Amino acid sequence: MRVLLRQDVDRLGKRGDIVEVSKGFARNYLFPGRQAVTADPGIEAQAASMRRARDLREQASREAAETVARVLTGATLRIPARAGSGGRLFGSVTAADLAAAAAEQVGVTLDRRRINLPDPLKTVGVHSVSVRLHHQVEAHMTIEVVAAG
Repeated sequence: MRVLLRQDVDRLGKRGDIVEVSKGFARNYLFPGRQAVTADPGIEAQAASMRRARDLREQASREAAETVARVLTGATLRIPARAGSGGRLFGSVTAADLAAAAAEQVGVTLDRRRINLPDPLKTVGVHSVSVRLHHQVEAHMTIEVVAAG
């Protein structure tokens, strides 16, 4: 059975795609959840319109992410933190701290979950951190952790 997806469905397709599914899957899962409608001949134009809108949103999202990436790549964020004599921090610098510093120093709002920081920063010095802004755009920030006080 051919159906038009009205929203993204995991492992099946994106909004506006016309896909082939079994009748039971369509009747028991897709139709009750209003995730799809039957793809009759008149629905092809609506599908094309949905795909065009999706492509435009995707392009705008990517352009915005590339703009933010250019700003972050050229910036060095300074984060003051309390440190001991050996350069080891009392505590750590987390992704939430990096997001707050980016908002304050560069004016860019970042989601802390998008910052690729496997382990919190625990030493004074210069660190490089990547940020996934879009599924096709990744930026690298330079973080300088300095001893405060």
